[in-house]
Amino acid sequence: METHQLIVIGAGPIGLACAIEAKKANIDCLILEKGVLVNSIYSFPEQMTFFSTSNLLEIGGVPFVSHTDKPTRKEALEYYRRVYESWDLDIKLYTEVLGMHKQEGFYLIKTKKGDYKATAVIVSTGFYDTPRKLNVPGENLPKVKHFYDSPHPYVGQEILVVGAANSACDVALETYYKGAAVTMAIREDSIYEKVKYWIRPNIENRIKEGAIKAYFNSTVKEIKEHSVILDTPGGVVELKNDFVLAMIGYRPNYELFERLGLVISDGDDKLPVHDPDTLETPLKNVYVAGVINSGMQTSKLFIENTRVHAPMIIKHLQSYL
Repeated sequence: METHQLIVIGAGPIGLACAIEAKKANIDCLILEKGVLVNSIYSFPEQMTFFSTSNLLEIGGVPFVSHTDKPTRKEALEYYRRVYESWDLDIKLYTEVLGMHKQEGFYLIKTKKGDYKATAVIVSTGFYDTPRKLNVPGENLPKVKHFYDSPHPYVGQEILVVGAANSACDVALETYYKGAAVTMAIREDSIYEKVKYWIRPNIENRIKEGAIKAYFNSTVKEIKEHSVILDTPGGVVELKNDFVLAMIGYRPNYELFERLGLVISDGDDKLPVHDPDTLETPLKNVYVAGVINSGMQTSKLFIENTRVHAPMIIKHLQSYL
């Protein structure tokens, strides 16, 4: 069984940053990742552009040079590959963590590919891998998508986009411009107020002119093979439908947190309990890093304002190792 001083769960940008800081401090560190390198970014839409500038996404002192001010998904994947190679990080990909428990001064981490032991653990799993669900009948049909990649599959199709924040508006516009018949189901009475300034007027104008049909103050009641049922202010409506794109956001993987033994705060935010100065949880030598520290407030923390978590954690951990 492999034994390490530190195991980082999650090979996203902040997980990589933590491993880099550990390497700088001569701490033996292994990263366990359930999918590919920076799995969340890989799952982003193919043509996605970051809202942040490239310098705000840099880690480990490796320059991030992009062709424009806002880098693309493709450029980010290439950048974090270079970070991984430049720092020669020890990562086991496609190694999903199943659970963790304390054993004789170590943490025993169980994965689908075997067990690992570590003195300390950093959980940095992000939230993009775990979509929020509609929790309605028919949500498990193949036509329902919680992740969006490309507009091409929806050419000439009747699609329902659920949501009204940045992702939903982006998807509605892109699929509309590529030839889909787009309807939106929006729970509130307007587009989300914090939609990016260059997106908001476009989506509002398309709705106003009727190019994109929008049902406000409406929710999905049921999804059928060839239709979808909405609960609207005017009553129940059944629409012809080929695909449902549920762009209603994401959340931390609380099921994994429970198997790891992390304590979650009461209330709607559901924050992983931790010391804000060290990011250590009630489990000694177990830390939480990155966007998961905002719990359900997923628009609060990003790569650029959680890069500082890595040096915070490693500085505190050095006193134990």
